[in-house]
Amino acid sequence: MSAVLVVHGGAWAIPEELAQASVDGVKTAAREGSSVLRSGGSAMAAVEAAVRALEDNAVFNAGHGATLNIDGEVELDAMIMDGKTLASGAVSSVKDIANPVSLARAVMEKTSHAMLTGRGANLFAESIGFSTVPADSLVSEFERKEWELRKKYMKGVAEDFKLKLAHDTVGAVALDCAGNVACATSTGGIRNKMVGRVGDSPIIGCGGYADNLIGAVSCTGHGESILKVTLARLILSHIERGKSVSEASQLSLQTMGDRVQGAGGAIVVSPSGEWAATFTTERMAWAAVEHDVLWFGLEPNEKQKEMLHQ
Repeated sequence: MSAVLVVHGGAWAIPEELAQASVDGVKTAAREGSSVLRSGGSAMAAVEAAVRALEDNAVFNAGHGATLNIDGEVELDAMIMDGKTLASGAVSSVKDIANPVSLARAVMEKTSHAMLTGRGANLFAESIGFSTVPADSLVSEFERKEWELRKKYMKGVAEDFKLKLAHDTVGAVALDCAGNVACATSTGGIRNKMVGRVGDSPIIGCGGYADNLIGAVSCTGHGESILKVTLARLILSHIERGKSVSEASQLSLQTMGDRVQGAGGAIVVSPSGEWAATFTTERMAWAAVEHDVLWFGLEPNEKQKEMLHQ
């Protein structure tokens, strides 16, 4: 079984000034995750490592670089799922946590629950000695400027989506050498969101899903739209009916566009190692590693490659 890892840095109208850094960031995260797989690590460990790399990069809307809510605060959501056991862990509206994906994994492994939210999630983090960071350290200069601009000239989140300025989610999917799949998704949500708003990212079956019998998915895009169509599970249902991972992704994103006028993207890997990175927004930074090849792209239908060890 050949291991595969795919990551995305969010599907949105990525501005030119962030384009190269976004591509570089997903390539770095893909290398991080694939190095875990190459050393015999599990798909779970690989997606966590890849998403942590994205959360640590202020270019992306997760962990460092997260968007600010209407009160100018960072509230973070994340999930992780094991395709072998269907175990999952998620956190929502957590504060002062640099790597919510790792806290989500701790919820999965150290509690009898699937999701913890807000104060409860932070209390759990404190109880297990999970490190916190100053809130301001998670806010990038780019985000602070954008938030101030939107606060001054716009009413809220609707305009950001209409103008395609919404800054989005990160995620990873992986297949390891043992044939297990896993997914992880992490986000800072939508700029100027209401306090306590939770989108699709931490919701199992919407922001992500993993099942060894079908595959693993991580989604990105307009959270409320993704929730309405349970996008991750919708993609996997098409695969169950015999569609390729690419066809399943395209059909599901088209359904979301037709039914609820939502745009977004998804990365998928099947138990056989077939994978896809698909989106209906202007751009999505993504990267994938299979064998010794690193694939990556940003524009629609773009698929570049380089050798992993060059």
